[in-house]
Amino acid sequence: MNEKIGVKNKKIFLSGGCGFIGTALLKQLVADNKIVVFDNGQRNALKYTNLRHHPNFQFVRGSILDLEKLMRSVRKIDIVIHLAAIAGIESVGISPRKTMEVNLIGTYNLLEAVKNHRLSRFVYFSTSEVYGPYVFRADEERKTTQGSVDVLRWRYSVSKLAGEHLAHSYFTELDLPLVILRPFNIYGPRQIGEGAVHKFVSKAIRNEDLEIYGDGNQIRSWCYIEDMVSAVLKALEEPRAVGNVFNIGNPTGTITILGLAEKIIELANSKSRIVFKESSYPDVELRVPSIEKAQRLLGFTANIRLDEGLKRTINWYRDNQETIR
Repeated sequence: MNEKIGVKNKKIFLSGGCGFIGTALLKQLVADNKIVVFDNGQRNALKYTNLRHHPNFQFVRGSILDLEKLMRSVRKIDIVIHLAAIAGIESVGISPRKTMEVNLIGTYNLLEAVKNHRLSRFVYFSTSEVYGPYVFRADEERKTTQGSVDVLRWRYSVSKLAGEHLAHSYFTELDLPLVILRPFNIYGPRQIGEGAVHKFVSKAIRNEDLEIYGDGNQIRSWCYIEDMVSAVLKALEEPRAVGNVFNIGNPTGTITILGLAEKIIELANSKSRIVFKESSYPDVELRVPSIEKAQRLLGFTANIRLDEGLKRTINWYRDNQETIR
């Protein structure tokens, strides 16, 4: 990544910093800043790096539901990047109550812990799920849409949207320098959890069946991790970012789930078969962002084309296939 890093000599707090996006941010920021990673360690992409040994790195194992530990850990912090959350359809389905608790009460705890600090930025990671099951060229002023309360899938999006409103209240009343980001299907090396690219690539390099739920005609826009990191760095530096919500994604990386599986098999030179399975939960049929606002205010551009990003991802997984599933 050739992004010029303008954020220097800061103390940065990354909640959920051991995860896929957090680790990628840490790699870019740790050379010139002191980084505190606060994480329970359940999704650990950090283990695929040597960052734990960097002199600017500090790890605190903890839950964002532990307000006292949060209060102790955010002392003298300049920047907060709030990534910690329960995410993924399978995880949300298993623990819907915990999803609401962690994503909403945990966010409240972190906001309370830093509300009297003189921060230069508080970046809240939301989700494209707030737009509901059908969204084409979604802009940030579009109405958010949620499904029925008895459908567990929407616990995640409701919890993240409530977190947006909660964080924005601290911006309104307490001048918290807030930026809200809504990522659209981020993928890349070291991804862990339940993402489609992660699952497809890890199986394709082993010539295992790729499972698609439904007919595979669901449409997504895929954004490479390097572009996501670039957007965060710009949000940390651009004064006009404060108080705003931004979609971050790559509309040029739009493809059906079936097309994605076929492309990964081709690029990986895999012998995998595609197997269709019945879905047990409602899916998002169409999700394509508008990134015009991020382009205009942040100068954000998604530079990595889908084929290039997938090739990089496949190569990384192939090099690490003995340690990652």
